[in-house]
Amino acid sequence: MVRNAFIIISLILITTIVCVSLFVSPIWWAFIIIGPLVVVGLYDIFQTKHAIRRNFPVIGNFRYILESIRPEIMQYFVETDTEGRPFDRIERSLIYRRAKNVTETSPFGTQENTYQDGYEWINHSMYAKSHHDYHIDTRVTIGGKDCLQPYSASILNISAMSFGSLSDRAVLSLNGGAKLGNFAHNTGEGGVSHYHLENGGDLIWQVGTGYFGCRGDNCTFSPEKFKVTASTESIKMIEIKLSQGAKPGHGGILPAEKNTPEIAKIRGIEPGVDVNSPPAHSAFSNPIEFMQFIKQVRDLSGGKPVGFKLCVGVKREFEELCEAMINTGITPDYIAVDGGEGGTGAAPVEFADSVGTPFLDGLAFVHDTLIKYNLRKEIKVSASGKIVSGFHIVRALAMGADFCQSARAMMMSLGCIQALLCNTNTCPVGIATQNQNLIKGLNVADKTVRVASYHKKTMDSFQEIVLAAGLTDKNELMRAHINHRIESNIIKTYEDMYPSLAYDKTQMVK
Repeated sequence: MVRNAFIIISLILITTIVCVSLFVSPIWWAFIIIGPLVVVGLYDIFQTKHAIRRNFPVIGNFRYILESIRPEIMQYFVETDTEGRPFDRIERSLIYRRAKNVTETSPFGTQENTYQDGYEWINHSMYAKSHHDYHIDTRVTIGGKDCLQPYSASILNISAMSFGSLSDRAVLSLNGGAKLGNFAHNTGEGGVSHYHLENGGDLIWQVGTGYFGCRGDNCTFSPEKFKVTASTESIKMIEIKLSQGAKPGHGGILPAEKNTPEIAKIRGIEPGVDVNSPPAHSAFSNPIEFMQFIKQVRDLSGGKPVGFKLCVGVKREFEELCEAMINTGITPDYIAVDGGEGGTGAAPVEFADSVGTPFLDGLAFVHDTLIKYNLRKEIKVSASGKIVSGFHIVRALAMGADFCQSARAMMMSLGCIQALLCNTNTCPVGIATQNQNLIKGLNVADKTVRVASYHKKTMDSFQEIVLAAGLTDKNELMRAHINHRIESNIIKTYEDMYPSLAYDKTQMVK
């Protein structure tokens, strides 16, 4: 808010000076300019919060004004197309063009430095396949031996973002896009609102540590409330959130300014206060109890697929989960792997930067550990970590994933400009805010089509890349297909970097 206030004050001051100069005599014009500056200077001298303003009255304010608009200056005037963070201009433009269904080809070659450390690619084949002759299946069936209602999911879906974190129109647009494009929309841990249900798009209902939407007394799990919501037709899968990449081991955060009466009612909480979900679940406290909770949730839902989401932390703890699966005979239908790189939600800087296993390392570990315990054929693996392009999906599947979920790319397909204001309730495009003055600018009908268009174009890109590699089945993608430059003259495949265990993906349970 301070940032916006400085900008508004500056604009008002400049406009006032210009307008007054047109109609007022030079003497009065000088007085009108000098008067406000004197007031500002006196205030600066006597205030005690900012040393710069106190030591340098009036001109010291420019330091804060310039600092407030630094992100915009960097994004629009300073950074190159390949320097932006967390997503560079090339990635953002790709999403925008696909969402708008305009030309997505690029001229004059790549802007990437192909000899820079970290550059990645997949090798094409001399015997590449034509998309006119072959079709790569972009769906996967999720549901193990105890699942009574298996779900056919797209290999690219909308990752978890709650109503509360996102606006009502953003949720409507995402779900409408999911319905139009026949892919799934993850509700996030904030519960299932009528905005999730209005368009009838397929839902993955995420249940977090706060149990919003199925919350009993003292932040406990309510089987009765869960059963009522889980029976909803459009809810196709249930996802138990253990942790998320933005803040693993911390619990979700909903700032007070976003906690409106409507959102509070959906979540079963008090409005207008900060909501910090517990870091861990109260419904279970060990691996055996967790497996029993999975069974309980699956039974209450009528046999719908049940999975859990985590950012990999202590690796031995995940192995203990696998041992509990074997000992109880209870397995989840899928496991969603998030990366410690962070995501859409508000998060403490240290957690976003320095807690949790990065995406690729976590994905490789989960896939390989499930193979080690002979569980991989029963359990599908979802990948969620800066999935933007067809190549990102190819890379995730080559690493061991069966399907992907993307949050920030889907936000950009809605029109997100990476303003980095998601946690302030001042999102300028009306996506990550509850400010109705900002939300009203988001056109649901238009954004719905854009979400579906981005998904379709990315699926087309995925298929073309697989066919260019000479493959005819997504399950043929292996780690050896992905190349990674270590140094200017040293190249390793993902198989070299993450040696895989013997496993035939083509023999998986369909």
